[in-house]
Amino acid sequence: PQFEQSSLQAVHQQRREMLSNVCSRYTRKRRLLQPDDLRHLVVDDTHGLLYCYVPKVACTNWKRVMMVLTGQGKYQDPLEIPAHEAHVPSNLRTLSEYSVPEINYRLRSYLKFVFVREPFERLVSAYRNKFTLSYNTAFHKRYGTKIIRRHRQEPSDRALERGDDVRFEEFVYYLLDPRTQQEEPFNEHWERVHSLCHPCVIHYDVVGKYETLAEDANYILQLVGADASVKFPASSKTTRTTDDMTAQFFQDISPFYQRRLFNLYKMDYLLFNYSIPSYLRIR
Repeated sequence: PQFEQSSLQAVHQQRREMLSNVCSRYTRKRRLLQPDDLRHLVVDDTHGLLYCYVPKVACTNWKRVMMVLTGQGKYQDPLEIPAHEAHVPSNLRTLSEYSVPEINYRLRSYLKFVFVREPFERLVSAYRNKFTLSYNTAFHKRYGTKIIRRHRQEPSDRALERGDDVRFEEFVYYLLDPRTQQEEPFNEHWERVHSLCHPCVIHYDVVGKYETLAEDANYILQLVGADASVKFPASSKTTRTTDDMTAQFFQDISPFYQRRLFNLYKMDYLLFNYSIPSYLRIR
């Protein structure tokens, strides 16, 4: 374990250095964080831990683990907590709920971590989850109807009313439409990690990756001295969005739109050291 620890430390040191180099190269002036910027930072005062959650990057399981860590023995096993309960806002405190001196103290002295994922894989995962599953009617109504109204020629009345058959291509047009961000911020499921977690302002101690989820999760739990009985749930998902699957979704997107979409998510690619996907035709 000692050797494992030191090689993991080296990996995380490299990720931090990469992040800090990209930040210093691309961000000219440090912006001041507002309380509203801190809504994604979940606080564990018992273990001195701050976790910035990113939807579609194991965030349900991490919220479950945070509920076990902060629950004063109320929960033992993360998997016993129903998924919907993990997302109930009142079950976990976020940093935005604290006073300014309390916020600054926690940002200075707590262990801060975030988990990231290949940006387009995360995007396709969000699309599949929110637009292709029949039970996500709230998303179909809220976003699907708008996407179809704006980006489909001659939509049927049914599609306009239900918004439950958005094509990936239409979703891409929606993301790239300047009106989208003028009207409101992106939904957190497709918002860029750098906009959700502000990694150039908040200095994260650990940048975990979806691709190395199990070892990064265990590393964090060891660092904060979590009880040995607290285990990060092993992923058993067979429906997981993979690189191959992502490539299929991008087959029908023209090189012009591929490049524009890549530029939209470029900072996440740079900050977290993901290479340009080989399936993109933007060389």
